[in-house]
Amino acid sequence: MKYLHTMIRVSDVAETLRFFELLGLKELRRIDNEPGRFSLIFLAAPGDEDAQVELTHNWDESGYTGGRNFGHLAYAVDDIYAACQRLMDGGVTINRPPRDGRMAFVKSPDGISVELLQAGPALPAAEPWVSAPNIGNW
Repeated sequence: MKYLHTMIRVSDVAETLRFFELLGLKELRRIDNEPGRFSLIFLAAPGDEDAQVELTHNWDESGYTGGRNFGHLAYAVDDIYAACQRLMDGGVTINRPPRDGRMAFVKSPDGISVELLQAGPALPAAEPWVSAPNIGNW
């Protein structure tokens, strides 16, 4: 048995790709199916191409709700503070800041929760993250 990918449905391909590119993922391949009116876009972190996220875009769909019931995607990052800053600078809300130097949560444009975990030991506590409040849910 081999892990293939995790699929999430998305309503705005451009905005979702922008989000995942800020996160550090790259597009590997894309399949546009005209008769079925859908696109499949496969993403992965550079160097970890076996762990893929499949974005499914149904062309006639106007939006999805309830992303939290999906659970979440999780990625290890080299520097959680830098990753959160990059996302924040790109307009992404940090729903659960990395106050502990180890874990944060953000959401994709369709409300899919994404957990960021510090690779290796937690970083020392640092501002502005230590005093940053939770925003919404994750």
